[in-house]
Amino acid sequence: MSTGTGTGTGTGTAAGPAPRPRTVVALADVTKEYPGPVAALRGVDLTVEEGELLGIVGPSGSGKSTLLHIIGTLDRPTAGSVHIAGHDVAALSDRRLSALRAQHVGFVFQAFHLVPGVSARDNVAEGLLYSGLSRSVRRRKAADALARVGLADRLDHKPHQLSGGQKQRVAIARAVVGEPALLLADEPTGALDSASGAAVMELLRDLNREGATIAVITHDTEIAARLPREVRIRDGQVVADVTHGTASTTGAAL
Repeated sequence: MSTGTGTGTGTGTAAGPAPRPRTVVALADVTKEYPGPVAALRGVDLTVEEGELLGIVGPSGSGKSTLLHIIGTLDRPTAGSVHIAGHDVAALSDRRLSALRAQHVGFVFQAFHLVPGVSARDNVAEGLLYSGLSRSVRRRKAADALARVGLADRLDHKPHQLSGGQKQRVAIARAVVGEPALLLADEPTGALDSASGAAVMELLRDLNREGATIAVITHDTEIAARLPREVRIRDGQVVADVTHGTASTTGAAL
């Protein structure tokens, strides 16, 4: 994940205008149907630029989880086009799509998905398993990622020795260790108390300020409303796409 500040808001230099941000996600008229038939997504258009922090919010059954799967290349659309980091998903075999996902998309889930009995450092290093890097390099990068999320003193702690908030920080470190083009956080505060949840959201804001492109998928309208951009989905369609400006870090606990 780039640590630059290229979010497309610069004013340029004498040499010319600032470069336009790279499009990380481009969905055009995306439909996803399941047997029944059930239309989980109906004609969704969505673009996410490099350096954005946005919330994708909707109630249960709205289609937000299906949208997560499509953006994360965990599933393919029934119709429409999906481009991730400049790659046309329809043109890729399943094997190449898996490689694209491993290289360009990081995931954070509500349930953490940490390996029991394995240290925080090795849980994070697992995120680089298919990178071709040596074990020593993977572990060094994992230590750096844990320091980045405030857990430099928890490298050798196992999941049962960590609080819920610390477990989610380990999961975030694992998601960003490979510097993906996009971080997808699926209900990242759902299993946490309000104080830990607020701390995790502030960490995501910090990562975004460092240049990370982050989409938070949530049912919590308060969380989404405090992010710079809020995409509302209902009945498989985007019903609103709102820009809030600078993310708020005040108010009720997240």
